Amino acid sequence: MTLERFRWWHIDEVLTIEADLFGAEQWSAGMFWNELASGHYYLVARGEGGELVGYAGLAVQPPDEAWVQNIAVRRDAQRRGIGRMMLEALLREAARRGARKTLLEVAVDNAPAQKLYAEYGFEPVGVRRGYYQPSNTDALVMMRRDD
Repeated sequence: MTLERFRWWHIDEVLTIEADLFGAEQWSAGMFWNELASGHYYLVARGEGGELVGYAGLAVQPPDEAWVQNIAVRRDAQRRGIGRMMLEALLREAARRGARKTLLEVAVDNAPAQKLYAEYGFEPVGVRRGYYQPSNTDALVMMRRDD
């Protein structure tokens, strides 16, 4: 498994994963273009055969805050530590850029992701009602402090 910087030419492959995992709530190509153009830190994960199996993004907001934008792993590659590896890479980058707290949103019904984040010190700090559209699913806001 290898990680590399997410570049514009990865967008089509990422959109395939987005469509499968998130359906009507998937991000558009334009949203990814905007993330990259804004200078946010994005990674893709490649499997042993070189195929793209996941991606993750981080937005750092000076002076000391970072937001995990997304972490997604292709269904047939889940439960192999790929999400964990990408989260660790994002947390290293957040620390490198001086973030003292890292936040994220996760669907309230996504218990496996919440468990993973809790293992890395993320704790619930709030709920965003109806955050995910069009399903109107609530998002749990989680935060980790690196003080």
